[in-house]
Amino acid sequence: MSLSEEIMKAMKFAMKNKDQKALQALRSVKSAILLAQTESGAKEDLNEEQEIKILQKLVKQRKDSAAIYKEQGREDLATPELEEAEVIAKFLPEQLSEEKVEEIVDAVIEQTGASSMGDMGKVMGLVNGRIGGQADGKTISSIVKKKLSN
Repeated sequence: MSLSEEIMKAMKFAMKNKDQKALQALRSVKSAILLAQTESGAKEDLNEEQEIKILQKLVKQRKDSAAIYKEQGREDLATPELEEAEVIAKFLPEQLSEEKVEEIVDAVIEQTGASSMGDMGKVMGLVNGRIGGQADGKTISSIVKKKLSN
């Protein structure tokens, strides 16, 4: 079952159970996927990798918004954002631990012979290709920076 089909199934379930928070989050996911399909002019559905990138972006947006709301003392606005992020994150692949990401980064650095921050783009591209949505870009970036700056 494709990710879009899973989201539609979850939307129907949320409608039946009158779960407004989940329904709102799932509608935003469906909307983002449809928007991406129309932007690219794609005749067929997006592939799973593209859908995962969209979901990661939506989760990141929600978490960033919640952080801003918390800084401003608006817990009433931060809570729904975090709840939506949690609903959307359920459709993402299981996230790798930082230790596992470090192992992959070390392997890529050794493979490419990267030695300076100038090689960061090359390393990031290869690591992202291997991890395939199982870690967020911020985590990967911080680990690569740490390894290449030593």
